[in-house]
Amino acid sequence: MASQYQTQVKELVSGNPVIVFSKSWCPYCRQAKQTLDNEEVEHTDLELDQIDIGDAIQKAIYELTSQRTVPAIFIGGKFIGGNSDLQTLKRNGQLKELLKQAFPEK
Repeated sequence: MASQYQTQVKELVSGNPVIVFSKSWCPYCRQAKQTLDNEEVEHTDLELDQIDIGDAIQKAIYELTSQRTVPAIFIGGKFIGGNSDLQTLKRNGQLKELLKQAFPEK
């Protein structure tokens, strides 16, 4: 059975075309957000180290995705992974296609 935090993560993911679960001090998180900024993509960032339930949210992300680390990036409701996964998608040209699917009106 899904925890309340898993439910909360799922709601955040479904309610935001691009969401980055992040920590404010994390250089990989900064790089991922910068990459999205460079692509001129609107993205929601949730800084887990700046909210009271950050640890519970991070645990729920792990339970849903098997990824322990941040950033945890979701595009169009799909978990794409972390910063290295984002950079790979950008390099091989798949990022733009994923973003088109997440923002069909653009």
